[in-house]
Amino acid sequence: MVEKTITVKWVRSAIGRTDDQKKTIRALGFRRLHQTLTLPDRPEIRGMIHRVIHLVEVKESLKGNF
Repeated sequence: MVEKTITVKWVRSAIGRTDDQKKTIRALGFRRLHQTLTLPDRPEIRGMIHRVIHLVEVKESLKGNF
């Protein structure tokens, strides 16, 4: 079965951003600037990314057994 994933890299600092945006970055799992995470492609994850799209880079990918 193939599971879609999203690769997200945090590229811009959250300094000076609203508390909601800072909390969203943390809720996605980021700890450091320039960190890359592979997250499941689900509507709630996409919504969180949409809130901080100006701070991250996104790349879609497929993961699974072929």
